[in-house]
Amino acid sequence: MVTYILRRILGSIPVLIGISIVAFIIIQLPPGDYSDVYKQNLINQGGVDAETAEEMADRFADRYGLNEPLPTQYYIWVKGIVTEGSFGYSFRYKKDVGLLIAERLPRTLLLAFMAHLISTAIGLMIGIFVAQRQYSIADNTASFFAFTLTSIPRFTLALIIMYLLVFTFDQEHVSSLFSPQYVLAPWSFGKVMDFLKHIWPVVAIAGLGGLARNIRVMRGNLLDTLNAQFVQTARAKGLSEKKVINRHAVPNALHPIIMYQGMIFPYMIQGELEATIVLSIPTLGPMFYDSLVNQDIYVSGSFLLMYSVILVVGNLIADIGLSILDPRIRYN
Repeated sequence: MVTYILRRILGSIPVLIGISIVAFIIIQLPPGDYSDVYKQNLINQGGVDAETAEEMADRFADRYGLNEPLPTQYYIWVKGIVTEGSFGYSFRYKKDVGLLIAERLPRTLLLAFMAHLISTAIGLMIGIFVAQRQYSIADNTASFFAFTLTSIPRFTLALIIMYLLVFTFDQEHVSSLFSPQYVLAPWSFGKVMDFLKHIWPVVAIAGLGGLARNIRVMRGNLLDTLNAQFVQTARAKGLSEKKVINRHAVPNALHPIIMYQGMIFPYMIQGELEATIVLSIPTLGPMFYDSLVNQDIYVSGSFLLMYSVILVVGNLIADIGLSILDPRIRYN
């Protein structure tokens, strides 16, 4: 297992390099760069004519290497990551990209993990419950519910929830993690409850898609497992139906769920991004969107690289978990 893990880590390095190259190229495909945004901002602010703004934008581009060829810019960015641990400088936020990510990443991971945990636990329980009652009212209701949630875009759910919160429930400060009185206050029970009141829409929006998928996958796979020969043998030995399901059927039906865990967490992060962009919650979502709009290349590239690392690590953890669940699985 240790050898396998080391091989996977070493094998992920060229994958991450390739992803970083493709991501860096893609985010620079739109015409112009941040110096054009900088020049336009100078003109819009007034007091600077077009010629002076052009000169200042050129000096800005020279200072940060935006006039360099694309391979040179990529080399400078990667060299800073490897040698200095620096992900570059954010032109829009006027801060080091690493500091921005370190500030917002914990919030993003917390919300995504909560959505992932809730959707997995509830999805598995519902899937196991309805699989034992195939074609019943509960099964048909759960299937319709899962199909509907899979079909609705998450940004649409975010818009609907935001509308209900503001115009139906008169909730204020939707676009924040805390109410004003708790922003600078020390942690307390009241602050925790206020935090939960503000984050539940994001957790719900990010987790509903995963919930629907977990219900469908667990139901379908458990139905197949219940018809397997080893399950029929367990029943023939006189084991109760509860023991047959819990000890024999469910562990073997969990394989696709565990295999998908490597991709589901990045999927939850994606859902969290969509929800926070719509709701303007201060996590990585709005920052990533602003970086794409304003061509803040180092923020966009660093986020995509971080997202790729999470995907690679998630797949590795899923493989290890699968081998622990099923001793028959070996990695040579």
